[in-house]
Amino acid sequence: MLSFLPRSLAAVFKKTMVPAALLCGPGAAFAQIAPTLPPDSAPPGLKEGLKTYLSPDSSAFLKVNFLAQTWVRLNDSNPGTTVNGELEPHTVDVGIRRLRLVLSGQLTPRLFLFLQFGQNNFSYLSPRKTGAFFHDATADYAIVKNKLSLGIGLNGWNGPARYANSATASILGLDLPIFQEATNDVNDQFLRRMGVYAKGKLGKLDYRVSVGQPFVTQTATAVPEPISRNSTYSLRTPHAVVHSYFMYQFLDQESNAGAGNVGSYLGKKRVFNLGAGFVHQADAMWRRGPAGDTLTQALQLWAVDAYYDAPVNAATGTALTAYGGYYRYDFGPGYIRNVGAMNPANGVRAGQGSFNGAGNNAPLLGTGHILYAQAGYLLRRDLLGGRGTLQPYAQAQWANYDRLADPMTLFNVGLNWLILGNLSKLSVNYQNRPIFTTQTNGDITATGRRGEYIMQYQVAF
Repeated sequence: MLSFLPRSLAAVFKKTMVPAALLCGPGAAFAQIAPTLPPDSAPPGLKEGLKTYLSPDSSAFLKVNFLAQTWVRLNDSNPGTTVNGELEPHTVDVGIRRLRLVLSGQLTPRLFLFLQFGQNNFSYLSPRKTGAFFHDATADYAIVKNKLSLGIGLNGWNGPARYANSATASILGLDLPIFQEATNDVNDQFLRRMGVYAKGKLGKLDYRVSVGQPFVTQTATAVPEPISRNSTYSLRTPHAVVHSYFMYQFLDQESNAGAGNVGSYLGKKRVFNLGAGFVHQADAMWRRGPAGDTLTQALQLWAVDAYYDAPVNAATGTALTAYGGYYRYDFGPGYIRNVGAMNPANGVRAGQGSFNGAGNNAPLLGTGHILYAQAGYLLRRDLLGGRGTLQPYAQAQWANYDRLADPMTLFNVGLNWLILGNLSKLSVNYQNRPIFTTQTNGDITATGRRGEYIMQYQVAF
């Protein structure tokens, strides 16, 4: 069964992840949550969160939602990876990838409130008793109902693409296309910043435009590298950043009450959208010029994408979800950012590392051209009887970054076990990432690949 793994990794997998699956797997979770519910049905009152109505006609309400995504993971580490100074060719860990508590509500026919509190990437390496924070704190007012709402606060009404802010409970794959979260925790707070936004629908055109004040980069989770000939984020006082994203929605209309976009509707809608957007921040980047002077330039990102989600056979419940796009990112010459989701390591042994850095890092962001696609197929309703159904998926990112001598390619394949839709879901995922090495002539070339195996359990309402 585990013959596709190297022998050492297979042994670790058997000793750790398999028992974990038996102890906290979906069968137990299903029994605890809803032992007598029919397949694919949510408990009464949880289908759209916990709601209380503020008006007789139910037009005014307050709603509470919750999300927890927990990972059990085996990572084949990047070369030279260390944990607290000790070499670790592979790591096994358990962590909370996302934890969210949301309070939202239509307080009056025109006033909408949205508050989101939570934590990300809490693992065995995390500081204890710290880390939870407000993701969103906004209020918006409908100037012209449905057509134009103006809002203010800590917000993530982002461009340039669909998943620059996601409805995380409905992600198709195990994780998001991280490269679309282009400035995450560098000059924003987990994609959010203080600012104003406008949103609405003009016929079938759904739009969002925001103007925000970026955080100073000196307070970032990881302060950008010192200024050099390769572009990086400037440490000067930041200028305002403009985000926008426009979707033409040919079929069913999607909600734009919140900033997060849905990953998969599980056959509940017929959606086909074409989208385009951009991000612009003047003088966001700097680098050292040929004469030792400091050169600054704008951060400019733009993208075009398409999203399709519809039933294949309404009678059996099968459905197809597909998304793809082209992205042109300009952070300035030579910009690269290595990213590893909830990185399970914190160091690299001197002289033994790669360009990627520690753990599961890979150069996911940079100046250049990106292609991305994902697709998932929802199998028939009640495929597993009282235990729900399955949804296999695949994701791929190809990027031609100007600092790398070879293209960056990243692949994910996985399977969602939808026990009660997104309310109770178990996912397994394999990711394959490239390893880049700096050669003696300065070229950064692809020299190998590594894998990461993840099991996630999600509970959400």
